[in-house]
Order: sequence, then C-alpha cells, then structure tokens
Amino acid sequence: HVSRSVLGTSYLQTWCGGAGTIAMAVGQIGNFLAYTAVPTVLVTPLGALGVPFGSILASYLLKEKLNILGKLGCLLSCAGSVVLIIHSPKSESVTTQAELEEKLTNPVFVGYLCIVLLMLLLLIFWIAPAHGPTNIMVYISICSLLGSFTVPSTKGIGLAAQDLLHNNPSSRRALGLCLVLLAVLGCSIIVQFRYINKALECFDSSVFGAIYYVVFTTLVLLASAILFREWSHVGLVDFLGMACGFTTVSVGIVLIQVFKEFNFNLGEMNKANLKAD
Repeated sequence: HVSRSVLGTSYLQTWCGGAGTIAMAVGQIGNFLAYTAVPTVLVTPLGALGVPFGSILASYLLKEKLNILGKLGCLLSCAGSVVLIIHSPKSESVTTQAELEEKLTNPVFVGYLCIVLLMLLLLIFWIAPAHGPTNIMVYISICSLLGSFTVPSTKGIGLAAQDLLHNNPSSRRALGLCLVLLAVLGCSIIVQFRYINKALECFDSSVFGAIYYVVFTTLVLLASAILFREWSHVGLVDFLGMACGFTTVSVGIVLIQVFKEFNFNLGEMNKANLKAD
C-alpha cells in the first residue's frame, strides 16, 4: 500500500501518482467520448469494469490480496459485460442537436425531472441532516438521483459540440445548449462529490461502492430510457439478456467490494476438511 505521507501533498510528485492521475484523466475523456457514440444503456453498466480490472492490477502492483470471492466477482463482472454488449441496442436514437432539444422538452421527461428535483430537495434539506449519518441509502439516493442529470448532460454536450465543430447554421443555439448542459453537469458533479465524501466518512467504502453502483446505474438507465428512448430498439430477448447481464455484473461488484476483507481460500478449506476427516 502507498503510505499516507505519499498520498498527501507529495502524491502527485511520485511517478505512480502522476501516472495514475494521467490514466484517470484519459479514462474520463474516453468515457465522455463513449457517451457521444454509444447508447447510454451500454456505457453506464460497463463502467463497472474498472472495479475488477482495478482489483486485479492492485493485486499485482500493490500486492493487495484478492481472495477467491474477489476472483469470482471479477469473472462474473466480465461475463455480465459480454452479455450486455451482445444484447445492447444496435442503433442510436438521438444523433443531432435538433433531436436532443425535442427530447429535452418532452413533457414526460420534464415531469420526470420535476419529480427528481422534488426528491432531491426533500433529501438534501430535510432527510439528510437528520438521517444521513445513520442510513446509507440517504447519501446514495442523493448521488444516484443526480446521475439523472450527469449522464444525459454529458451525452447532450457531446451532441451539441458536434454542431459547434462543424459550424452548422444552428451552432449559436448549440453553444447556448452546450453552456446550459455544462452548468447542469458541473453543479451535479460538485454536489455528488460532496455527498460521496460525507458517505465515505460515515460508512464502509466497500459497501457504499457496491450499493452506489447498482442504484446509480439503475436510475441513470431510467433517465436515459425516458429521455433518449433507447429501449424502443430492444426486443424482449435482448431486454432479458441485458437485465441478466446487469444483474451478473452487480453480483460481481458486490463480491469484489463487500467481501474483499473476507479471509477465505480453497487451500485452507481443503485443510479443514482433511482435519475433519
């Protein structure tokens, strides 16, 4: 493990810290580009692949223990991701700024956003001060509901940026839309960071990470389904396949995160069985 002194002010001065920061920046850029080119129902669940790959790299580079349940979780996460890719929508439902503006003003999506805003106000100003430090679902709900703004805004910025780069006649409107979505994205990320930090101060990071992934992904997929109607291109078989894939990935994440401190290996189990015999 890296010492606390290294993780402090000198962290970025080490080659490991610098490489990690650059890798995270490149990953976020790739994530942003993915939202502009691939359906959200595929990109968001696949974000979980960072957990198994991070665990595998940590076991080799940082010599962290990866028990049998963690290895099983990595296998399940990868298998579920393959199922998601196979059954994901094959076409993009929103490809232009005009289509995006039409979707954003859809009464169904506007009504959904009003409900989300009302729930956020209730959680942030009334429920979180009283029950946040004792109930993990309060902070998770706030961060996950904000995902209803984060991911669609990211996708919208990418579509608006395409019109700006190509100097289309509607580029002025695209600039305005891009600025509005940037403001929404920035505010939602800032609030998310605040409540994620609060949650990590009160609860175990492994439990928080596992539950947060499932709830956040579910609400993002709901918001994207209402806004972009990506599920309209998915048949019953593909829908069930994606549901099974997402469930498999979620179980894998729980095994990796929640049980990573659980001391369990097949060697000790075999020894115990031999002694019992």
